Amino acid sequence: MDISFKLTDSIKGVSVKDIKKYVDERGWLAELYRSDEIEESIFPQMSYVSLTMPGIIRGPHEHKYQTDYFCFLGPSDFKIILWDNRKDSPTYLYKTILFLGENNPASLIVPPGVVHAYKNAGCKKGLVINAANKLFAGKMKKEQIDEVRYENDPGTIFVFA
Repeated sequence: MDISFKLTDSIKGVSVKDIKKYVDERGWLAELYRSDEIEESIFPQMSYVSLTMPGIIRGPHEHKYQTDYFCFLGPSDFKIILWDNRKDSPTYLYKTILFLGENNPASLIVPPGVVHAYKNAGCKKGLVINAANKLFAGKMKKEQIDEVRYENDPGTIFVFA
């Protein structure tokens, strides 16, 4: 099956917002999200932070119901690839590449059906925060995990390159 993606700078429903760091002699502070700046359906139900070693890729995977609210602040910089896998979307089979992190701090909203992966493209260990709108594995972790994973599928069309 020969499927090609159209490279674009935007996919419907994906949002990137610069995060301003307020710096003083103590360090810095950054607002990650505000309820008056995002839709109520995206309000976080949980959050986590992950550490990714330099050169390591996480993903690609997608969610059927969950919206991810990533924050890339540093340390390190990340290359992020998004693929629209929603057949009813006007941007179906569009691909977007972003560079976010220490040198370009931003939040990234990834709606359900958008396949996503990121790579720590720097030489430092990198932190990523996610404030998802669904609980991982549901209440008390008793539900099926909402993930379709592609990283171990040798026939996947979602290739990080």
